[in-house]
Order: sequence, then C-alpha cells, then structure tokens
Amino acid sequence: MDIRQLRYFQAIAEEGQISKAAKRLNIAQPPLSQQLKLLEQELGVTLVERGSRHLRLTDAGRLLQERATKLLEFLNATTAELQDMSSGAKGTLNIGAVASAGAGFLPERIRYFHQRYPEVTFQFWEGSTSRILRLLQHGIIEIGITRTVFDPDLFQAVDLPPEPLLTAQTAEGDQLGHDDSLSVVDLSGKPLLIHRSNEAIIAESCRRYGFEPHIICRGDDTRTLLAWAAAGIGIAIVPQSVVSLAPHQQLTYCKIADPALMIRKAVICYKDRYLSLVAKNFMASLLGV
Repeated sequence: MDIRQLRYFQAIAEEGQISKAAKRLNIAQPPLSQQLKLLEQELGVTLVERGSRHLRLTDAGRLLQERATKLLEFLNATTAELQDMSSGAKGTLNIGAVASAGAGFLPERIRYFHQRYPEVTFQFWEGSTSRILRLLQHGIIEIGITRTVFDPDLFQAVDLPPEPLLTAQTAEGDQLGHDDSLSVVDLSGKPLLIHRSNEAIIAESCRRYGFEPHIICRGDDTRTLLAWAAAGIGIAIVPQSVVSLAPHQQLTYCKIADPALMIRKAVICYKDRYLSLVAKNFMASLLGV
C-alpha cells in the first residue's frame, strides 16, 4: 500500500462513486476500479459495498479512510512546510466556498491575488457550509468561505460584508409593486421560491411580522430558482451577488429592506493547524483588498 493508493481510496470514499472520484483525480474510471480491487486484495478485506449507484464503506473501509485522512494530512502539511521555505510565491491554494461566494465574492479577490502571485495555482471546491467544513476538517482545503456558522474556538475568521436579499419576479407578473425596496410584510401570501440555506432567516423574519411565508419551492441552485421566477411560477428570493451571474432580462429585482435578511459569510481556517505561506498570503490579501 502506497501514498497513491491512499489518495485514490480517499477520493473514492469521499465521492461515493468511482466515476466522480476518477473525474476528481483526472484519471480514467477502469484503472481506478482496478486499483481499488488490488488494494482490497493486498489488504485481504472488502473496503466498499458496491451498490447500483453509490459505494458504501464497510467497517474496514471506514477505518482505512480515517487513517488515510490523517496520513495524507500529515504528508500534505510536511510537503507544504518544505515548499514554504521559499517566499510562498509558488504553490497551490486549496480553497472552498459556498456557491454564492464562489461566484460573487471570490473572482475579484482571486484576480487581485493572482496579479501579485502569478505562479500560484488554485484548487477550488464548492458546496454547502457543512461540506466546506468537512473539507477543512479533512485537510483537503486550507481556507473556506462559509455562512457564519462555525466554532470560534476552532477557527480563525475574517467576516465579509453582509449581503442583502432581493426578490426576483417577472415585470408582467409583478405581485409586489415596488421599485427599489420593499418590506418583509409585502411578502405575505406571495408564492416564494427560496434556497434551502436561506429558509430559516426568511421564515424567522416573516414570523416577526406575524405571518408564515408561502413557500412553493425550496431549491439548492439559485440559477434554477431564477429560471422558475422567469417562467412566472413565483417570486425568487436570492442574494444580490447572483443577479449578475444569471441574468434574466424578463426579471425585475427589488431589495428587501430588513437588516435581519442579510447573508453573512466569513473566510475561515483552522487556528491550530499549519497554514501554508500561500494561504497566509491569501488571507493577508483579503484584508488589503
């Protein structure tokens, strides 16, 4: 068993599918399947239960994943420390972000950083806050941009400016009748299309005004919610940053004037874990932008 096999197995365990793991590793699927079989033969145990769509780790597989994660984390940290004996102007920045930050907040910051450090390359992961925290925990990324749900004893954080939520609806089917901003109470009885991650703050704000929100769709992709709004199905509630990323000429946007309806994010990293000089430079550049 070597480091390459451990990296292959870790990818399989985390992705749950050979095809996804192969895509992540940038190798063909058959050789990866063969490597998994060879590893099981070498160890004399079954590491995964092969289902029709997803792989499930056996007890032996879970133990190997736990140990492999620690070994690879140690190896990655050692490699990074050795590379950081230089100026930190070269290397790879491993970073993850929730979707709205990855498309809205990050590009300008990455451009600024890349101008200063043109030989730095990037590995980027996107997902929910819980996924970003898992990637941090497993040492796959060094820096995460998440909704501000984290343990301040574990993480160092740089708070980002709060981002307002907007309504999006077709001009023809305008159910709100406001130009620049509206109150939460204006949403009462209206068919709402919301992202699951925003449901709690939207529902809480509506209840403060004495009504339950009429949510007709909860989704995981803001672009889909905007497409449904453009089709006249309902009123999408989306972060301001996504408007320019998925433009719909038939949609009109209006800011919800409520301080509680703000998306708050933070750039985080572990306090007690080695941070590469490339990552340190990026954190420093965030404070300087």
